[in-house]
Amino acid sequence: MATSKFQALWNHPAGPKTIHFWAPTFKWGISIANFADFSKPPEKVSYPQQVAVTATGLIWSRYSTVITPKNWNLLSVNVVMAGTGIYQLARKIRHDHFNEEQAVVAKE
Repeated sequence: MATSKFQALWNHPAGPKTIHFWAPTFKWGISIANFADFSKPPEKVSYPQQVAVTATGLIWSRYSTVITPKNWNLLSVNVVMAGTGIYQLARKIRHDHFNEEQAVVAKE
């Protein structure tokens, strides 16, 4: 049973014998790095970088749902990539725009 599942994965058109497996697998490194950046202070987060991460995640998530064969590894890495990018952008926006308003109110 396990052997047949392994063979099915191995011989899949998006399996480990193809670039369609390895490209998204290595792309997980970007998502992991973005997770690691959650501990970084928000003022060190880059708008252009996080917009690119978010846009890439959203665009490729959509693309991965319409291609044949279905590539679930590509879909999952890009959903996570878009999610981490959105979270980082929210942290940056909250820090840049909402903390300033609170500081002004506190000074008055």
